[in-house]
Amino acid sequence: MERLSDTFFARPTLEVARDLLGRWLVHEHPCGVRLIGRIVETEAYRQDDPAFHGWRLVDPETGQVRPQGRAYDLFAPPGTAYVYLNYGMYWLLNVVTEPEGVGGAVLIRAVEPLEGLTFMQKQRPRARRPHELTGGPGRLTMAFDIDGRYHRRPLTCPPLYFAAGEPVSDALVATSGRIGLSRGNDLPWRFFVRNSPYVSPAFRG
Repeated sequence: MERLSDTFFARPTLEVARDLLGRWLVHEHPCGVRLIGRIVETEAYRQDDPAFHGWRLVDPETGQVRPQGRAYDLFAPPGTAYVYLNYGMYWLLNVVTEPEGVGGAVLIRAVEPLEGLTFMQKQRPRARRPHELTGGPGRLTMAFDIDGRYHRRPLTCPPLYFAAGEPVSDALVATSGRIGLSRGNDLPWRFFVRNSPYVSPAFRG
């Protein structure tokens, strides 16, 4: 299985967010199960974006970045995992983009489960249909058993990484504003596979 290298992520964030559609998220779980999901929904975040966690770390006059707090990890080498707990409830998986020292990340919002469905179902027993397992950023991390232990680890090698999969044609890609934000939600930086039932519920159109 061909893995995506750090050079794939060392590009403008919007390009990476678009190009991740159709790629595979792979977790070679410690219990011996391999989990695979085809990415169908992403969101982009850049350092000039008020919704970016590290937005206030960049000095607007000098461009210097203050090495302060967890958000500083968003300026780490491309391909690094940025995993955080949202509202104290759900872990969210992001991959750092741009060259090291430039802030950027892509949130993995939804995947289509391809392998390891039995394990995912045990992780999310209330999900009654396959699209309910991983349709949403909190749902997919629960199904894939991804949490804070993966924060700042490279996502270019096992156990958690991205594989080449099959890119999605432009005709099948749609964009919209990002979801659940109080700032910057008008930016069309959410990318998703058109008509996929695995995209976040209520946000498929």
